[in-house]
Amino acid sequence: MSNSLPYSVKDVHYDNAKFRQRSVSQVISQVLLTSNGKRDYLKCSTGKFLVLLMIGGLAYLILAHKSDVHPVSDGVAKNDGSKEGENIMTHGSGKFRRFWRKPPRLPPRLSPDEISSRNRSIQESTKRAEPEWIARQQKVKEAFIHAWSGYKSYAMGFDELMPLSHRGVDGLGGLGATVIDALDTAMIMGADEVVYEAGSWIEKHLTEKIEGKGQVNLFETTIRVLGGLLSAYHLSGGNQGGIPGHKGPKPSIYLENARNLADRLLTAFTTSPSDIPYSDVVLREKSAHPAPDGLSSTAEVATLQLEFNYLSYLTGDAKYSIEAMKVLQHIKTLPKVEGLVPIYISPQSGDFSGDNIRLGSRGDSYYEYLIKVWLQQRGTNCSYLYDMYVEAIKGVRHLLVRKSVPNGLLFVGELPYGREGGFSPKMDHLVCFLPGTLALGATKGFTKERAMKENLLTFEDMENLKLAEDLAKTCVEIYSVTFTGLAPEIAYFNIEGNSEGGPGGGNKSSKYLNDIIIKPADRHNLLRPETVESLFVLYRITGDSKYREWGWQIFEAFEKYTKVDSGGYTSLDDVTVLPPRRRDKMETFFLGETLKYLYLLFGNSTTIPLDEYVFNTEAHPIPIISRSQ
Repeated sequence: MSNSLPYSVKDVHYDNAKFRQRSVSQVISQVLLTSNGKRDYLKCSTGKFLVLLMIGGLAYLILAHKSDVHPVSDGVAKNDGSKEGENIMTHGSGKFRRFWRKPPRLPPRLSPDEISSRNRSIQESTKRAEPEWIARQQKVKEAFIHAWSGYKSYAMGFDELMPLSHRGVDGLGGLGATVIDALDTAMIMGADEVVYEAGSWIEKHLTEKIEGKGQVNLFETTIRVLGGLLSAYHLSGGNQGGIPGHKGPKPSIYLENARNLADRLLTAFTTSPSDIPYSDVVLREKSAHPAPDGLSSTAEVATLQLEFNYLSYLTGDAKYSIEAMKVLQHIKTLPKVEGLVPIYISPQSGDFSGDNIRLGSRGDSYYEYLIKVWLQQRGTNCSYLYDMYVEAIKGVRHLLVRKSVPNGLLFVGELPYGREGGFSPKMDHLVCFLPGTLALGATKGFTKERAMKENLLTFEDMENLKLAEDLAKTCVEIYSVTFTGLAPEIAYFNIEGNSEGGPGGGNKSSKYLNDIIIKPADRHNLLRPETVESLFVLYRITGDSKYREWGWQIFEAFEKYTKVDSGGYTSLDDVTVLPPRRRDKMETFFLGETLKYLYLLFGNSTTIPLDEYVFNTEAHPIPIISRSQ
């Protein structure tokens, strides 16, 4: 071994010797015979007396020591009517054994060479397994092409495919949302034919649709269409970014359409009497108005900033970023419940409306964008976003995280009537975004190994990472508890003192069948991405292959129960029965998010690295601006 190593084989032998078993007589004799002071003690009568006294004291402790404290393993003291003498006899031998019980021992330390050899073995094992994951990744690509083939055959240019009735439907404003949502997925997968078909459609038709269409939702249009166009611009080589060389139009086509769309969406901000934008925009008129009840969703108004910030960066026009960031700056000033916020907010007054607090629909991506916008803008004057995120996660841990009974699954519930109104053990599938967000917030996109090596993790970060892993397990168990292996839209949990009762998921082999309740109205599955999103992020950060295995189980269930032979995949009405009833709709996010995250989960971690990109809430990767400059 090299002399330059700080830790030698001699050190190893010494350390390992410390862990060898020695009898009590060996210990005593070694102390007496090797002590430097033995001659001083034994040469006088006082020393001899002290030695004899020590030996006598040890003998007394061994034979006469009685303790009133029950052993830890006994738990709560029993009161079974036995006599005191019987108790002494029952526990006496245990006390004697406890006195002689050997202390726990650390394992022997490994030498640097042994550590290096073990790491090489792990790496070689990983490499041997890699071909299997490459094959599985290819299966996901084939699923994407099958989904696209159904859409192209029966619904090209419509927002969504109805795969059973073989037609298209415009449920998102009629901008061809599936085309744009799927485009960057095709680029990442190297599905060049799909890139060409989608890109050509955008070049020929999108401008006309943007300028001629009526009402669209500000949030849905921003995350799906604007986000998709900006990501496609970057990945196609815009500003020398991404994965250039794909077929299709010039990158500028995507940017021009993005800017045209954003100019019209901006009216939701500029015509509102407060810093909170209206929820709906009429594109052809460049006008905006509130929802029928006058309110906007907190998540929706706070989930626009990544896209508008990046557009300002690309165009050099600050107006997009200024308007979007006003929302978060305003929310910063509003009262909160330990960092948590109600799910509705008024564009008229700028105040929150109601007391309903949850991380499911209308609340979810507010918390996601606090950390993601901070990551995107890191180095600029937005540290308040990180502070808001930290406070909110503390609030989540304190007010919303509970354990189920009987088996202790951690989950995130709701406060439908605020802090004082009682806790609901209801958890939307949408909440399964949170494990990924917690992991991202803990390591800031770096791997756990690197973050620990560079001393970047606080104790709170480690706690949040552990919570992320526990919640990811819960999300996977919500899949596993059903007959189909697919999650319902909403699950309830039995908790101490409050049993929901009702039907479970049907899979009687699941350990958590009695922890999770699935009500009849909540049994549908929309091909949602949130769980596989968190599995992807956690795998990238921890390197733990269980997240890949869990993702593969979910993908196989999608293949088995949602694939339509004629093309496309369908939502399900009920995941708790076999065969499951089908719903006849393929959401755009199945191509834009679910299959993208699965493909990345099974692939190389250098593709779209988390320390260089943030994914918007529709899984469109956007470069971190502070590292693009």
